[in-house]
Amino acid sequence: MTIDLKVTEGIAPQEEEVILDQLRSYNLKTFGESHRRELTIPLYDDEGTITGGLVGYTGRGWLYISMLYIPENLRGQGLATRIMTMADDEARSRGCIGAYIDTMNPDALRLYLKLGYEVIGRLDSLEGGHCVHWLQKRYS
Repeated sequence: MTIDLKVTEGIAPQEEEVILDQLRSYNLKTFGESHRRELTIPLYDDEGTITGGLVGYTGRGWLYISMLYIPENLRGQGLATRIMTMADDEARSRGCIGAYIDTMNPDALRLYLKLGYEVIGRLDSLEGGHCVHWLQKRYS
């Protein structure tokens, strides 16, 4: 068998799906069922257009928040705290023991720390002098 390797800037969605299917199969055999369930809390404006919100999922006993966005004109009103609290409540009802998130945003980092998250990792020296933090919060 000849292996052909090359660097590309992307592959077709169906090719990516092949890799993902194989990874899922391997993970299922190796680690067991993840019980992954999507968890979203969309934020709609008066016209019913989505303008922000939270996107994540629960699996393997944890909530992972992949995206949280509050439009600038709505910041400072406690919406992020309300949305994160709703996500925590739902995760607990699904049997989760904690949540994790990552951020490059210093304002978001302050919010997550205020909400009881703790830094579990950090990558410095990103372009522009930025860093990324990984955080977790265990439910008691």
